[in-house]
Amino acid sequence: MMGAGGQPIIVLSQGTKRESGHHVQIGNITACKTIADVIRTSLGPRAMLKMLMDPMGGIVMTNDGNAILREITVKHPAAKSMIDIARTQDEETGDGTTSVIVLAGEVMSQAQQFLEQKIHPTIIIQAYRAALEEAIKLAEEKYSRAIDVNNDEEIKTVVRSCLGTKMISKWMDLAVDIALNAVKTIRVDKGGVNEIDIKRYCRIEKIPGGTIEDCKVIKGVILNKDVVHAKMRRRIENPRVALLDCNLEYKKGESQTSLEIVREEDISKILEQEEIVIRKQCDEIIALKPDLVFTEKGVSDLAQHFLLKAGITVLRRLKKTDNNRLARVCGARIVNDTCDLREEDIGTAAELFEITKIGDEYYTYVTSSKTTACTVCLRGPSKDVINEVERNLQDALHVVRNVMLNPRLVPGGGALEMALAHALVEKGKSIEGVRQFPYKAVARSLEVIPRTLVQNCGGSTIRQLTALRAKHAQSADNWTWGIDGCSGKIVDMKELGIWDPLSVRIQVLKTAVETSVMLLRIDDIVSGTKKSSGGDGPVKEMPM
Repeated sequence: MMGAGGQPIIVLSQGTKRESGHHVQIGNITACKTIADVIRTSLGPRAMLKMLMDPMGGIVMTNDGNAILREITVKHPAAKSMIDIARTQDEETGDGTTSVIVLAGEVMSQAQQFLEQKIHPTIIIQAYRAALEEAIKLAEEKYSRAIDVNNDEEIKTVVRSCLGTKMISKWMDLAVDIALNAVKTIRVDKGGVNEIDIKRYCRIEKIPGGTIEDCKVIKGVILNKDVVHAKMRRRIENPRVALLDCNLEYKKGESQTSLEIVREEDISKILEQEEIVIRKQCDEIIALKPDLVFTEKGVSDLAQHFLLKAGITVLRRLKKTDNNRLARVCGARIVNDTCDLREEDIGTAAELFEITKIGDEYYTYVTSSKTTACTVCLRGPSKDVINEVERNLQDALHVVRNVMLNPRLVPGGGALEMALAHALVEKGKSIEGVRQFPYKAVARSLEVIPRTLVQNCGGSTIRQLTALRAKHAQSADNWTWGIDGCSGKIVDMKELGIWDPLSVRIQVLKTAVETSVMLLRIDDIVSGTKKSSGGDGPVKEMPM
């Protein structure tokens, strides 16, 4: 920057890079396209897997868009925001992570031609916003159908189409049943509102060994624990359960305490005192005659001895989340101190407590047929396979949840995108001025989903897409026609039975377009690091 007398004025400090204008927007678009190209082959039933090494040398094999991007380290800020949208999609709806990246990359690249023609980004953004609103309205009102949540067959169809693109598709029926059972178990009706908390009450326990066919839903809790004393009972029917959140051992001082003992008999007094405290705790527990005690903290040898004599089985060092699930299974209340134990804190709803040995490990099962917490037990030949099965099942669980909370479906296989593209092109004809071009560009970018499906299964892209476009243009009733991801042919999705939850698809459209809008708004990137040597930081104190 030049001053009045031709002197340069330095505004930004040294070591700061500044890029601005057209150059930045093209850079952002290229970054988004690059991320989308990484993910593109992972879309559809013929999806390829990606193998990723993390810095620790661990391996991740997956075709889940979110899992791939989580492992990739990128430097470009626009690429980072692309990775964030996959995470948002995963947290919101659990499925559609690959579609959202591919679509966002395409929407961004469509904007490049307009920027090069010197159309102002604001005009492009207004058109994009208008197209998004129109697309959501059409998807909700015209291109979706309602389903009956209580009809298992209809929900199974949706889960099948979700899992068709995953590695677990070979064990489709098993996975569908697991997802459906798990969500039905944890569904709670709270004042007319369905609450389905997958994160808190549906735990996935991974046990390497066995085959994938051995996976099952257990109505209750599985813990990777054994009893604290070998003589305690390992199987109890209809147990009375007490859940504690305190140590069953002598309390040690918070800070370091040192005792100076002068007389010899004082030592035995101190030890006696410890014993009395532990005995008092154990007596308070024994008074309620529980069969089972779970605690989140430790249990001393002396406490084990007292409780064993009373015929009580003890398990220690549980996780807080496991304890919460146990409370839901057996109806007990978690108590923070043994002196607060009352009869109503004891849980009696559990039907069976059993410890079994699987492989080399001991697993504790606490089950009940009427519980609202469940554990999905996953078996498989190797850790990598089980991890991938877990990711697939998470998607399936979320899909069931989405359908139960919002029971509307849209056709899969790129049919919805193609129907929306056709409708937006028609609507675009009625828009006047420059704005119609970016509006139609959104329609063109929606076609990337069916196009990628054809590409991934090795079909003829141009021929199939032209035929599909023609099919949608022929009649308004052809909105369910899309691409069969296995063969690359045009098929009616009604016959194939491929339906996606509406909430997933709408979230994909919203996230993709809104991210593009945000990135197109950027026209300046200033990057620079503050020097730690006191350079541009707070002013150092002056020496006196």
